[in-house]
Amino acid sequence: MTVSPNVIFLILVFAAVFTAGQSLIGLVSVATQKRKVNKRLKVAERVDGVSALVMELRKQRGLDAKGERGRRLRWLSNLIVASGLKYEPKKWTVYAILAGLVGGMAAAVLSKNPLLFPVGLLGIGVGGPIFYLKHLVKKRAKALGFQLPQALEIIVRSLEAGHPVPTAINLVGREMVDPIGSEFGMAADEIAYGATMEQAIERMAERCQHPDVDLFAATVRLQAGTGGNLTGLLKLNAATVRERHKMRLKIQAASSEGRASALILTSAPFVSTGFIVISSPHFYGDVIHEPMVKWGLMGLGIWMFLGNMVMRRMIDLRL
Repeated sequence: MTVSPNVIFLILVFAAVFTAGQSLIGLVSVATQKRKVNKRLKVAERVDGVSALVMELRKQRGLDAKGERGRRLRWLSNLIVASGLKYEPKKWTVYAILAGLVGGMAAAVLSKNPLLFPVGLLGIGVGGPIFYLKHLVKKRAKALGFQLPQALEIIVRSLEAGHPVPTAINLVGREMVDPIGSEFGMAADEIAYGATMEQAIERMAERCQHPDVDLFAATVRLQAGTGGNLTGLLKLNAATVRERHKMRLKIQAASSEGRASALILTSAPFVSTGFIVISSPHFYGDVIHEPMVKWGLMGLGIWMFLGNMVMRRMIDLRL
């Protein structure tokens, strides 16, 4: 049986494209891993002394004296700190204004109604950054929950090897990548700067705003107040955090059907309307300006919003 030269050529082309794709994926994954290097270690290379390092790290997270005066927007400050972003309010303001102007112009041009310019301006310029911060907080919290058991096991093994607690915490700050590496590194720097272990871990819990980190802080406070075997408590803490992480994954899997249904039911009207508008632009053109149609569409939008809120409450299971 002879194989056609065209078939051999297509097989070679497929092999070449597959190899090139694998190489590209490998390069992207390596670059992504390098970007996750502990940022605190990069800052430590540029400054001299623990005091300068602590002040610089707190300044980058918006935790210096100037940032702590913003009591009126405490929720926004907590959101920024939990996101892990470098505190650069001037640059953020410029980006938000530019995004708001683009959003306002897009809303006015697409709707052919200049009165919608302020709506697009506020929606994109104010709502966009807040939703982006919440997305970063959620992403960072997921990474913290995954890394925390590993960090606790490193501390346990270091303590079992005879190292003191500050050395064990500093080991996590040196060996693990962000976000857990920088958080434990900041705690180790604060301990070296003069804070107690309870104070440093409590501040780390305030920065992270994660229930598993709060549990770790409570374990440290319990051991400091009542005494006992810290190694055994941390082993139990690591096991508890790992089981809670497994339970979150089980909840996510159990609610996947509900989330998929919500996505399909929400997107279906917009997708069908888009196809109708593209295939037959004048289908709604004769009646779209009728008051009854406008009120009907508004009612359908409100009803869809309420349905999404109900479905969200049904699938929003928390530990």
